[in-house]
Amino acid sequence: MASPAGCEHYVRSCLLKAPCCSKLYVCRLCHDAEENHQMDRFKVTEVQCSECHTVQQAQQTCEQCNVQFGEYYCNICHLFDKDKKQYHCQPCGICRIGPREKYFHCEKCNLCLAQNLRGNHKCVENVSRQNCPVCMEDIHTSRIMAHVLPCGHLLHKTCFDDMVRTGAYRCPLCMHSAWDMEDHWDQIDKEISLSPMPTEYQGATVKIICNDCQVHCTVPFHVLGMKCSGCGSYNTAQDGGLIQQPAPQDAEPDTETDTEPEQQDPTQTTLPN
Repeated sequence: MASPAGCEHYVRSCLLKAPCCSKLYVCRLCHDAEENHQMDRFKVTEVQCSECHTVQQAQQTCEQCNVQFGEYYCNICHLFDKDKKQYHCQPCGICRIGPREKYFHCEKCNLCLAQNLRGNHKCVENVSRQNCPVCMEDIHTSRIMAHVLPCGHLLHKTCFDDMVRTGAYRCPLCMHSAWDMEDHWDQIDKEISLSPMPTEYQGATVKIICNDCQVHCTVPFHVLGMKCSGCGSYNTAQDGGLIQQPAPQDAEPDTETDTEPEQQDPTQTTLPN
């Protein structure tokens, strides 16, 4: 179960004594994979040295043989690992992989974000306190990096990569485009210009809702896509059926004649049928 190298999750030279069942595991993830309950990492008080097997208070160095349990140690999360420039974020309540100066904690999102997103992202309150909308696994405490979409929603970076690979370009939660689609919209413009609709559909329009700018508008119908008149996006949804333009009406027949109407004798009367 344990070795001086730790486990597949962490490099460490100790085992944690689970406060819930008193069993020894290299880490909480190993524990959770084997047991039918989860370990509360914050309640860990004891560890066992992987070298001399001494059970002792949780600390960075073995009190018996002086082996270092981990290059990094957090006495709040009781996290032992090799040095990855980790730091403990108090508002997040957990340790993050750093270095600290490359990240900031957004108070509204309640999450540590890269410095290049400071003032350059859409805040969603407590955005990481929900599961990834793709795999439905926890984001906040996940060891997998999170990816911030333009709409502000989060998903695992691995799940985002799967979306890109399969061509799923919209946020699973709000349907907003997940990255810059301008080049793709330009390509659809070219395809539409080369693919005119059949005569019976020419001039037909349809009401749409844009998933990117939320504009409601009426645009020309085309099977390849309906372009938002507000932002130019093809990430739109049809709102109702086709609106066919009325067919041009025939001209009224000419009622004038070249002959003069027959003059009636004012003394005549019309006889009843």
